[in-house]
Amino acid sequence: MTRLLTKNIATMTELRDPQKVLDAANGEPVAILKNSKLVAYLVPAERVDEAPGHRYATLEEVRRALEERREVNQPVLDWLRDK
Repeated sequence: MTRLLTKNIATMTELRDPQKVLDAANGEPVAILKNSKLVAYLVPAERVDEAPGHRYATLEEVRRALEERREVNQPVLDWLRDK
């Protein structure tokens, strides 16, 4: 059984109106369920900004991450180039 990290729950059907889901949660994160299984969390933007240790990646960190995933990403980029 998956342990939810919030008391607020919404289904994929309820997520058709995301503002209503956010309003009902009063600014708290919401667990999104599909067929009774956790698929995502919907977190209001103001809560993300409050998160401890939240920061933007530096250009060097982004470049390093892209280089580390080059083997995985390159076939996709080649395929897209041909489209």
